[in-house]
Amino acid sequence: MSSEMKPVIGELTTPDVAPAAGRRAGPMTVGVEEEFLLIDPETRTLAPVAEAVIAKASPLLGDHVTPELTRYQVESRTEPHTSLTDLAEQLHAMRLHLARAATASGARLVSSGAPVLLPAGPPPLSSGERYVRSAAQFAALDDEQVSCACHIHIGFDDRDLALQVSNHLRLWLPALITLAANSPFWGGRDTGYASWRTIAWNRWPVAGPPPYFDSTGHYDDLVATLISTGAVLDHSGVYWDIRPSHHLPTLEIRVADAALTVNHTILLAALVRAAAATALEAVHRREPAVRPDPHLLRAAHWRAARDGLAGEAVSLGHPHHRLEPAQHHLRDFLTWLRTALHRHNDLQHLEALASHLQHHGTGASHQRRAYQRRHRFTDVVDNLVTLTLAPPISRQL
Repeated sequence: MSSEMKPVIGELTTPDVAPAAGRRAGPMTVGVEEEFLLIDPETRTLAPVAEAVIAKASPLLGDHVTPELTRYQVESRTEPHTSLTDLAEQLHAMRLHLARAATASGARLVSSGAPVLLPAGPPPLSSGERYVRSAAQFAALDDEQVSCACHIHIGFDDRDLALQVSNHLRLWLPALITLAANSPFWGGRDTGYASWRTIAWNRWPVAGPPPYFDSTGHYDDLVATLISTGAVLDHSGVYWDIRPSHHLPTLEIRVADAALTVNHTILLAALVRAAAATALEAVHRREPAVRPDPHLLRAAHWRAARDGLAGEAVSLGHPHHRLEPAQHHLRDFLTWLRTALHRHNDLQHLEALASHLQHHGTGASHQRRAYQRRHRFTDVVDNLVTLTLAPPISRQL
């Protein structure tokens, strides 16, 4: 049994807060984008077969499967859902179909925030004018972005409200990094981090925790200025951990590593939806968002990426910003979410998923345990291939 989650679960299983009347008609919608790596089954390193996989998967998945920056990666996109059970079933079905397409293309599908083993040299970029522009603009930054994330979209048709919710969520981004950590290895070495993807991704000029935004005008003016400086290519290149989607009526939370299993993805989706709903209630009550110093917020992200659930976290809500056990920080986060979890009827899902996490740990702990058995990185990759297709726990509920 992993020791990571032991003190946390009781905070949810004996709730003492009754559901509050929400201001929305029904649950918030939630959709997911999952990015995957493609692996050569013989060498267990990356296989540049994304175009073939997409061609084989598209007849069934259509535009729900898309290319990523490199030919080592593919992305899936779900429909928006109000039911986590339905979301879990679609996620699992898409993983199965992409895995079959990968196998037919001579590869295997893996959900990991970073590649355990890497071929020598820069990665082959996907075809398309945007990727050509990116390579010209950002040079070696593109060479090191063979990493995968899990993006959660929460339905918002009001951008001003979405940005106010973003302001309230900034404080809790490190908690999500901690739970979602699934990238301890990179290119045949243990990085010493639970989420190395977080560190690698934050090298981009516009990435990491977003600023506090006073209004939609503030957001639009800042993004336009950043585009004019060349720090981002376009609206799609704004890589903050939270952003209003430029093409969907959603708020996109982009902080998490690619989730090891569908169960991990659903746990993240439930927490993000509850966090957005809780933040929205705070906005309606005109409660000011906590505004931690930007440097301390980045430090909290770094600490969460390094330690995961096994170490310490920066308590941004404490007046002295002290270090505390990561489990305590997560407990405070879950307490903040409790009412919204009731309102969305997600508590049963979360209890089952949190119990699963308590016994088996985060993706990072799974990967390290697989390595420790025989000290072989190929064992880590093989374990990832198997767990990527594990069925959702929702089938047992």
